[in-house]
Amino acid sequence: MELLDESIVPEHAREVKQEAREFAEEYIAPVAEDYYESGEYPRDVLEAGMDAGLVAQDISEAYGGRGFDLQQILALSEELYRVDAGIALTLQLASFGCEILQHYGSEDQKENWLRPVAENDMISGLAVSEPQTGSDLAGMKTTAEQTEDGYVLNGEKYWVGNAVEADWLTVYAKTGDTGDRYSNYSMFIVPTDTPGYDAEHIPEKMGMRASKQGHIVFDDCEVPDENLIGTEGGGFYMLADFFNHGRIIVGGHGIGLAAAAIEEAWTFVHDRNAFGRTVSEFQAVQHILADMRMEFEAARALNWRAAEKVENNEDAGFWAASAKTKSTEMAVDVAERGMQLHGGRSVLNEYKISRIYRDVRIPVIYEGANEIQRNLIYRQGSL
Repeated sequence: MELLDESIVPEHAREVKQEAREFAEEYIAPVAEDYYESGEYPRDVLEAGMDAGLVAQDISEAYGGRGFDLQQILALSEELYRVDAGIALTLQLASFGCEILQHYGSEDQKENWLRPVAENDMISGLAVSEPQTGSDLAGMKTTAEQTEDGYVLNGEKYWVGNAVEADWLTVYAKTGDTGDRYSNYSMFIVPTDTPGYDAEHIPEKMGMRASKQGHIVFDDCEVPDENLIGTEGGGFYMLADFFNHGRIIVGGHGIGLAAAAIEEAWTFVHDRNAFGRTVSEFQAVQHILADMRMEFEAARALNWRAAEKVENNEDAGFWAASAKTKSTEMAVDVAERGMQLHGGRSVLNEYKISRIYRDVRIPVIYEGANEIQRNLIYRQGSL
């Protein structure tokens, strides 16, 4: 049973998909359970991913990357998340926010900040969400006040990947107070060694434990004028475009997790006996597996169609929100059914299905909660 078959994947993305599969089996699978239990940062796997040319390679070749497009990153995501979501997220967060800099940054910014990430000499991150504000991008409170020497940031950010580990972050902050709430925000490059930057890990997540998120406090954190990305007031619109791409990738997170859940459930019911026969012989079990497979294939087809639409900028907001919502919610449903088929053993940590079940709860929230996605689907998909 080959769930992540390449027939739906464009030819140019198949080599990357195979590279990711081989890497995940060699470097992620053997250590996934240990990292889940310890909750430690998988730096050795990250460094192996860098050596394999699979980290931060969505950055253009002009700045040292391999120039992976959206479909190549989706192919990579499916394979990595099938093996372990926490480690996979660590690998993908190493260049988080760089797409914004690549599209809107100056040449000097790209040379100074983008190139070192592509060449794996630095890692980056993106700071948007705040302790009291999640999906409301026009409701963030962190400010960046302009001074004679640059901008001074004050406020807090939450759920920031690599808040502690990164060399620099792309930070979303309020720079205006006009009646147009969508034009009051800007994006900044903030080195994490800047005075007034203080970060700590968010402890003990239930899922994706090998990926580290943090809480940041900015206390008169000053950056120079040249660290403003693009134009002042353009931050919201930069993020809107960025998240269209990101939501396709998060859909891939769901697809990979769901593939793992189906594989675990399939193996378990075909290896276990009950009431004098193999569990897989019960029609009710067969129907559950059939439903899991149908929902998986429907979500994956939507995700790959959406990837092409977003890559071509055709109703990108609608397709990105649809793919993210369908794929991540399908993953939750499939993991829950996989738990049911495992019976009492499903709650034991030694079974991978229990880890998948906890991990799938996270992608339905990040990159914009699915309730927000439904708002976008309705508004942008209007007839």
